[in-house]
Amino acid sequence: MPLAHIKWYKETDSTNFRLAMERDTAPQGQIFAAMFQSEGRGQRGNTWESRAGENLTFSILLKPSDIYLREQFCISQAVALGVVAWLGDKGVDARIKWPNDIYVGDKKICGILIENYAQGDLIVQSIAGVGLNLSQTVFSEDVPNATSLSLLTGGKYSPKEELPSLAAHILHEYGQIAQGDRHLYLRTDAERRYLELLYRRGEWHFFEEMNPSEIPVDKRSGQRFRARILGIDNSACLLLEDEAGSIRHYFFKEIRYIL
Repeated sequence: MPLAHIKWYKETDSTNFRLAMERDTAPQGQIFAAMFQSEGRGQRGNTWESRAGENLTFSILLKPSDIYLREQFCISQAVALGVVAWLGDKGVDARIKWPNDIYVGDKKICGILIENYAQGDLIVQSIAGVGLNLSQTVFSEDVPNATSLSLLTGGKYSPKEELPSLAAHILHEYGQIAQGDRHLYLRTDAERRYLELLYRRGEWHFFEEMNPSEIPVDKRSGQRFRARILGIDNSACLLLEDEAGSIRHYFFKEIRYIL
């Protein structure tokens, strides 16, 4: 899938927000990117720390024609696979932390935020916001497990030079799952590759069940238990097997990894 025009901001509040304002008229593949976002957002409503000019912060507009709301997770899978493939080209072996954070070892290098817009049961527009730590080497104490491409490789990278190739990888993966019938081999293959790249899959680790999302994260408390990740179910829930052999299903925000 060819790239559409990349619109660069020196500074903006949020590329997802700016692109959402033009989603009805902008073409599929339109990219809004910023050297700095003052209100960049991550999953769970968190902000995304990013020093001006050092990282990749951008959003891509997608316009699927045959993806139902119940299948929306395949968009997250495609975007995550594209990021992992691009990092692989840079010599970095990355994994996908469910649902779609990108980790190298136990450190986070990229966050992804998907916002879908539907008509009836079909998704008609999807905005994929990506924040990838490119050249930043110092992070605040609030993000102790962050890493960047520069920290991993020792190289220096330009956001404007790197964005076209990263976006091409993402759009390639999206183009595969967006083709033809929903049950084509290509979509099944994307799910298989996502599962193979799932962070901590099959390993025994501690997790914590979360209280309702209305409670601030720093004030929540829940049951901690040891389990291993089996995969995801048809609703994109995380499947865990605990030490008693019970299978547990968790929606997003219902479970926390203990790192």
